[in-house]
Amino acid sequence: MTEDLPALRACDADRERVAEILRDAVAEGRLAMEEFDERLDAAYTARTYRELDVLTADLPVGAAAPAPLSLRKESAAPAPWAERIVDGAEGSSVGLALMGGFQRKGRWTIGRRFTAACLMGGGEIDLREAHFAGPEVVITCWALMGGVHILVPPGVEVEVRGVGIMGGFDAREEGVPGEPGAPRVIVKGLAMMGGVGVERKLPRAEKRRLKEEQRRQKEERRRLDDHPRKEGD
Repeated sequence: MTEDLPALRACDADRERVAEILRDAVAEGRLAMEEFDERLDAAYTARTYRELDVLTADLPVGAAAPAPLSLRKESAAPAPWAERIVDGAEGSSVGLALMGGFQRKGRWTIGRRFTAACLMGGGEIDLREAHFAGPEVVITCWALMGGVHILVPPGVEVEVRGVGIMGGFDAREEGVPGEPGAPRVIVKGLAMMGGVGVERKLPRAEKRRLKEEQRRQKEERRRLDDHPRKEGD
């Protein structure tokens, strides 16, 4: 697909185009959902054409194949970020876990400044369906013999500034370019004998849609396979 351009930097539109191929592949039953998740994560963190090519090398060329990747940035399908950034909203600002846990998930609003404090406990901050009180959100994590797990949807830019002492901050999602208009999430704080992880995953509704599409595709193929036999009877 891009044999002559392997080391050149990919742009956001290139990553989104490969992500669309992967969505088609899982809907057609060519990829299992677990493998789709892994490849989608790799697509959004890819920096060069070579890294993108590997993700679709075993997928057939045809209806699911993309147009040739371009060197100039093209506008990908816009995400409804404008509806999810609510300037002026207060939102949730604190999550505490003392020998226990806390969760923020589903449809909720995260404030511009959110503090997560976990002492011998754990917290989950799921931003996949969340609204944001501003275009930039700062999450300050204090993890003492505990941990914080942060889930972000594709398109959100993440910056990790935390310090670990006999613990650490997972910075694997840092440096992935964000989509135009998407919020920026800054993760900072201290992890002592604990950890703070950031993971990029599809929203549940999108996963359900892909699974349903995969089911419909299988039923349609089964129907087409059965039809010739019935004609010959």
